[in-house]
Amino acid sequence: MNPTTSPAEILRELLSNDGINELIAILLAVVVSLLVNRLMRSSLKRLRERRGGSTPAEGAIILAPFLAATVLVAMAIGLMRQAGAPDAILVLALQLIVALGAVRFGVFLLRLLLGEESWAARWEVRLTLLVWAGLGMQFLGAFDWLEQTLDTVDLLPGKAIFSLWALLRGIVIVGGFVVITSLAAKAIERRVMLLEDIAPSTRVGIVKGSYFLLISIGLLLGVNSAGVDLTSLTVLTGAVVFALGFGIRDITSNFVSGFVLLMDKSIKPGDVISFHQHTGTTSDNFGWVQELRGRYVVVRDRDGVESLVPNQNLITTPVINWSYSDQRVRLRLPVMISYDDDPELALELLVKATSDHPRILIDPAPVSRLLSFEDYGMKLEARFWIRDPMNGVNNVRSDVNRRVWKLFKEHGIKIPVAQQEVRVLEPGVAPPRSRLPYDADPRG
Repeated sequence: MNPTTSPAEILRELLSNDGINELIAILLAVVVSLLVNRLMRSSLKRLRERRGGSTPAEGAIILAPFLAATVLVAMAIGLMRQAGAPDAILVLALQLIVALGAVRFGVFLLRLLLGEESWAARWEVRLTLLVWAGLGMQFLGAFDWLEQTLDTVDLLPGKAIFSLWALLRGIVIVGGFVVITSLAAKAIERRVMLLEDIAPSTRVGIVKGSYFLLISIGLLLGVNSAGVDLTSLTVLTGAVVFALGFGIRDITSNFVSGFVLLMDKSIKPGDVISFHQHTGTTSDNFGWVQELRGRYVVVRDRDGVESLVPNQNLITTPVINWSYSDQRVRLRLPVMISYDDDPELALELLVKATSDHPRILIDPAPVSRLLSFEDYGMKLEARFWIRDPMNGVNNVRSDVNRRVWKLFKEHGIKIPVAQQEVRVLEPGVAPPRSRLPYDADPRG
């Protein structure tokens, strides 16, 4: 059976005695493969329960039905040839069975590499049937008429022959190589990120380097396999590169910034950072670095919201890295007291309010300071250190503030409220002259 065979000839060959014998042999092989598949399902289920997921040994169980069908069809071909009968249908069936087994095993390996939660696991059966249908149409010669039609459409008249079929063929081949290499890169990423013995920044560097290397190799192999003459596309390629240059400028900058972050290790997974524009112990825009991707950094805040921050922003704008060299940070807690209260007692109570807290360090020890005399009271400040800002800053402030309020209330220390005095003068009445400090004479 060849691609030029008409449908009537195919039907006549199938309905002949030899064709019926071939169909019976094929049907027998299908039934046996289904029985083998049914027997293997229980073994596959026990294997998954014992291993807790997919394993490479599962591949042998998956291939068993296809091997049984292949052996039976090959035996039928041998018998038909010994009898001198035609075997074109059996040969075609053997090709389709082998192709289906190869595609099924390839999709299984893809699922094994990407994991049970990946799209390959969800689309395993549908992807297998789709790829196998394409190969089957190729075996039957269904694509020949499409190739002949598209090959007559010349995209570059007067130049080297570059037909629409060559373009589509090149896109498919290059796309296939890129997809395969990107899947391999994803598999490498999944394996490397599980290596806890390697530093997180080193793991990310290996993943990014392997990703770009494999994608570049895939592009080169795809273009080489497609046999596209790039010299005939020089003008078009130059125009496309020039047009895309402006559009991918920021993307390129983010990729380069990502490699800079990996090299200087200023930002790495697990770091606690904030994007406030000034230094200090504020917790605004406070979050943990979850991942370093090629174009952006994933930062998760205390509300569980994940922000995708472009790598370029981490290079060009100030970023507070709370865990860059030392995770210890000092917190300052200002408080006002009345002029009627004893500042020495208030300072002792501020230090006492920071004692016995599980997150406040003993060394360096907490201290309190009298900073200034304000318009409506004395400004004091408690200063203490914590070693885990990633667990929150304001929660420690809240605990200390609550204890300060309780201690001040127990000892009768008042926290004054700012007040303003407003005078209303009658018309024609001159305001009183303010006296100079210490009743000094302005004439000296």
